[in-house]
Amino acid sequence: MREIVFDTETTGLDPFSGDRIVEIGCVELFNHLPTGRTYHQYINPERSLSEEVVAVHGLTEDFLSDKPTFSEIADDFLNFIGDDSVLVAHNASFDMKFINAELSWIGKEPLSYDRVVDTLVIARKKFPGARVNLNELCKRFGVDNSARTVHGALLDSELLADVYLELLGGREPGLILEKKFENNQKSLTKGAEPVLAERVMHEPRFFPISQDELEQHSEFVKKIKNNIWGIS
Repeated sequence: MREIVFDTETTGLDPFSGDRIVEIGCVELFNHLPTGRTYHQYINPERSLSEEVVAVHGLTEDFLSDKPTFSEIADDFLNFIGDDSVLVAHNASFDMKFINAELSWIGKEPLSYDRVVDTLVIARKKFPGARVNLNELCKRFGVDNSARTVHGALLDSELLADVYLELLGGREPGLILEKKFENNQKSLTKGAEPVLAERVMHEPRFFPISQDELEQHSEFVKKIKNNIWGIS
């Protein structure tokens, strides 16, 4: 399964009030593992930026003045995300609103919300009542965000990719595969057999059940009509 973790930076909060995208960043995952492929583009919004907005992402009018417009990069962006990848974003409704507005202004079809995963929704369900912005989630999962002095679409996508994998249950499978790959590459360069990951065996654990617990369980099962254990 191919997933694209993405983020945008903009001139403001509402494309229908004239705000535009100034930066897009994307990170590719395949079967929940980073492939190393990314897409990154600064974009000339063809409009002014307020001091408040520049303070958020650090992108000035002067810096963006010689960058391509969205219409000039749209095909490259669409080719990178493809037609059937899952799109992953934090507060995805915001980013999708801007991307689909930009696409509509140049006569292209909008992206379907059916292919979108919103990590903000996942985080709110997993940690109800907690702060779940990207910085807080990085702190919760031990993701190093020290380079995030301002918002940046590619850096934020890379951080979100790590956070997303943690929200799915952690990165142990990826770390194991990466370690095995590194070991195999090292051994193959020496002409040796590939290194197999060492299998660690743990002692079996036993959880004794008291007679009282058995009787309580039996009484509970009797209350279930047509139970599969045939107890009545």
